[in-house]
Amino acid sequence: LRFFAYVNDHICKKPIRGIVLSFFGLGGMEMYQEETNEGRFYGERGILYVVPYNNPWAWMNRQAVDYTDQILDVLTAAFGCGEVPVVSTGGSMGGQSALVYMVYAKRTPAACVVNCPVCDVVYHYTEREDLPRTLYSAVAHEEGTLEDALRAISPLHLVERMPKADYHFFHCEEDSMVGKALHSDVFVAAMRERGHQVSYDTVPGRDHCDLTEPMRELYAKYILDGCGLKES
Repeated sequence: LRFFAYVNDHICKKPIRGIVLSFFGLGGMEMYQEETNEGRFYGERGILYVVPYNNPWAWMNRQAVDYTDQILDVLTAAFGCGEVPVVSTGGSMGGQSALVYMVYAKRTPAACVVNCPVCDVVYHYTEREDLPRTLYSAVAHEEGTLEDALRAISPLHLVERMPKADYHFFHCEEDSMVGKALHSDVFVAAMRERGHQVSYDTVPGRDHCDLTEPMRELYAKYILDGCGLKES
């Protein structure tokens, strides 16, 4: 398991009360050799904190979905925690991954908490010059056109398939990497129009994924809420 994901199982209090999936942003490929601050924080509360070591350019393609499902299968079998809530989280590509996983997961998460997520992947393909090769790498092997494949991993184009769950969005107002107005603003409006419960916190004066300390605390609170833990 250590070759495929970071998991805080060695320090997590038992019984397991929830599982948090935290997806990397674009290019993320760190393998943690020591417990992380997040691992300790959630472990103290009986929550398994899981960072799947997906392909750093995966964009939650089919292989990444299957990979994440398999990690959850291993944890469920090892700890008998098949009934505890799962929360899907991440920032940037990790936020896009967290949202797309809501649609395709074998075990639908109870909540999704995202920071500056990529919501319109079709548009994002043109948003920066470093992106086309990464998205092509993620989906070029799929059948159909490239645009069809991009739509299949684009949260905005999956709105009608989003399951009922608690959704919490954060987006920094000065985001220069993933434009707030063309991603979270549009997606949150589309979700609310379809009756989804979505909270939306914007962060003035901050660039990509740079949450203030109060917003980081709120981010963690939403995750704990999704696991069924209420903290004052």
